[in-house]
Amino acid sequence: MEIVREVQNMPLYDKPVYLALGNFDGVHVGHQKLIRTMIEKAHEEGGIAAAFIFDPHPAKIINPLKAPKLLLSAQKKAEFLANMGLDLLIYNSFTEEISKWEPEDFVRKVIVERIKAREVFVGFNYSFGYRGRGNPDLLQSLGDLYGFKVHIIQPVEVDGEIASSSLVRELLAKGDIKRASKILGYYPFVEGRVVEGEKRGREIGFPTANLAVDEDIMIPGKGVYAAIADVDGQKYKCMVNIGNKPTFHEHFPVSIEAHLLDFRELIYGKLLNISFLDKLRDEKKFRGVEELIEQLKRDREQAEKIVSF
Repeated sequence: MEIVREVQNMPLYDKPVYLALGNFDGVHVGHQKLIRTMIEKAHEEGGIAAAFIFDPHPAKIINPLKAPKLLLSAQKKAEFLANMGLDLLIYNSFTEEISKWEPEDFVRKVIVERIKAREVFVGFNYSFGYRGRGNPDLLQSLGDLYGFKVHIIQPVEVDGEIASSSLVRELLAKGDIKRASKILGYYPFVEGRVVEGEKRGREIGFPTANLAVDEDIMIPGKGVYAAIADVDGQKYKCMVNIGNKPTFHEHFPVSIEAHLLDFRELIYGKLLNISFLDKLRDEKKFRGVEELIEQLKRDREQAEKIVSF
């Protein structure tokens, strides 16, 4: 898959371009349906399967204080799309100037003049242009005007709920890993560098890897989780605590601490990927270290039973 930064740098193709529009945060099952439909049509017609995504997320420019946490980094999103068979990914900066474009400005300047798309694929709730004034019906009308076909992909329901990035965020905030996994189509995960922590876990027999995750990335709500850790391509069973360490601190920033079962290596500075399988319990304040250790032993037994690979 080719990645192009800024649409003006897109090369000229001698094949027709089939284009998916959206942010595709999380690349959940609804996104997957849209992307796969577009890729299948593009390849059937001997064309280029492309996606156009604004980066950063438009909300970061329009209303940064209310911008949602991201389910995937730009790099991870690209990896997902490449694995699905996408040929071309266009990441384009979202600027204040672009935020003022009317819907027709976006269609003319991007879809028609730059990308020259033959067919465009969007979700049922796609919006574009100044204050989101553009919708799929308007895009279809503009497609008729400018000579490209528009496909509107209907929502995907999972257990009676429409798959959406916002729903995944709600579920992750509550620690509902199982439902979030169903909507994503994979286990939610976080990735970051292992940094030095307080080293208290090592002292009580439960050494942990402290994970530094990009502040823009969504992490599950506070609690203890069964998970799979990936270090240098090797997978390990693990349990993860997300929280403020209330047994030891009155006030402490939220941290992510992973205890890898049957693992004793020092991995400071290494990239660690943690896939969450299920929530074991809420975070709680214990009366002392011994009570905490007994609970951690029970957590480890649960994690052993849940995690299998």
